[in-house]
Amino acid sequence: MNQVKTINSGDKYVHISVGNLQSFEGKQFVKDATGATSCEISFGTLPVGESVPFFHSHRKNEENYIILSGAGKFQVDGEVFDVAEGSVIRVATNCDRNLKCTSAPITYICIQAKEGSLDAYTMTDAEITTRENLM
Repeated sequence: MNQVKTINSGDKYVHISVGNLQSFEGKQFVKDATGATSCEISFGTLPVGESVPFFHSHRKNEENYIILSGAGKFQVDGEVFDVAEGSVIRVATNCDRNLKCTSAPITYICIQAKEGSLDAYTMTDAEITTRENLM
C-alpha cells in the first residue's frame, strides 16, 4: 500500500513523498498532505489490461494527465487515442474520460485545477530575486 510521507516542511512549503514510482501501485491523492489550495495532484498506476474502474467528468476542473511510463488508450467522450510515456493529455470540463493500460504497467500523474483560472504563469507571475545560494 502506498503511503504519503512528509519529509519536511516550513512556513512556506511542504515536502512529501509517495515513494518509489517504479514500485508504486494504485492511486494516491496528495492535496491534503501538501495543503495545496490551487489544485489536486494524484499519482496512479494501472496493470496491463486494466482501466480506471469508471468514466468520470468534472463540472469545474480540467485535468492534465502526464504518462510517466507504459502505454495505453485514452478515451474522451467518443474519441479514443493512443498514449505512451511522455504523453500529456489535457481534458476539459463536462466530458467523460477514462484511461486503459495496454502494455507494461502504466504510471501517471493527474493534475486537476479550475478550468480558466490560470491568470499569470512563468515570467508573467515571477520575478528574478537575489538571495544567497546555500546549496
